[in-house]
Amino acid sequence: MTDRNKGIFFMIISSLFFALMATFVRLSGDLPTMEKVFFRNLVGFIASAYMIFKSGESFKGNNTKLLIYRSLFGLIGIFFYFYAIDRLPLGNAVVLNQMNPFFVIIFAFLFLQEHIKKLQAVAIITALAGVIFIVRPGLNYTVIPAISGLLSAMFAAAAYTIIRHLRLTDSPQTIVFYFTGITTIVSMPFLIFGEFIMPTTFQWIALLLVGVFATLAQFFMTHAYRYAEAGDLSIYSYGNTIFSTLIGIVILREMLDILSFIGIALILIGAYVNYQSKKTTPV
Repeated sequence: MTDRNKGIFFMIISSLFFALMATFVRLSGDLPTMEKVFFRNLVGFIASAYMIFKSGESFKGNNTKLLIYRSLFGLIGIFFYFYAIDRLPLGNAVVLNQMNPFFVIIFAFLFLQEHIKKLQAVAIITALAGVIFIVRPGLNYTVIPAISGLLSAMFAAAAYTIIRHLRLTDSPQTIVFYFTGITTIVSMPFLIFGEFIMPTTFQWIALLLVGVFATLAQFFMTHAYRYAEAGDLSIYSYGNTIFSTLIGIVILREMLDILSFIGIALILIGAYVNYQSKKTTPV
């Protein structure tokens, strides 16, 4: 398997776990956003710290400055994303956050000198059309949550672009350790001095699963960016939408209509066009 195919595979697996994470964020109910952010990262913090300890690596990392920037961008992105999930229909929040691949390609072009190809642009437009067909975001939600969803995409894209550069200096567990550690520490005061709601038994389970799925998604995503270009991988993160649709059918017993099937087909076509774009000359 080539490095590019490894990156694609890891990104698809990451998308599955991110879809499961979003599902359980919603199922965890009416808890404060920062409370969900805290538990989302606590599991990853413990897991990555254990992995670093067992491997004998330094907890400091090599590129401390970029590790901190990646962590802060990720923290802000998660907060905005969870805020949108709590206040918008899940599909609307997901599709707004799914704008992050578009920002990834822009940031990769501006800061990593990665080329944007004509076919790649076509693929992105096709996939975006597919997402719109599946989610069909309405115009009746309030402005602030909608802007929050778009901001989550922008900050997530900035974090993902930095991960692409960090692959040259730091291991996946170090990157995840910094991100989850800083996020856990920053969100903790909000739990101690702010609003904290004691979760029910089901909510505890949901929060635990949010942390587990987020940690798995984070590790797979970090590995993905070690093997392939940020702009090349971005289209495959739309697997999040596909998996969310399948979860809706199997677990939530949601019925798919023809527009949803068209959306899935468009996303798959976009992925194939993006694959073919690698055979063309960069623009």
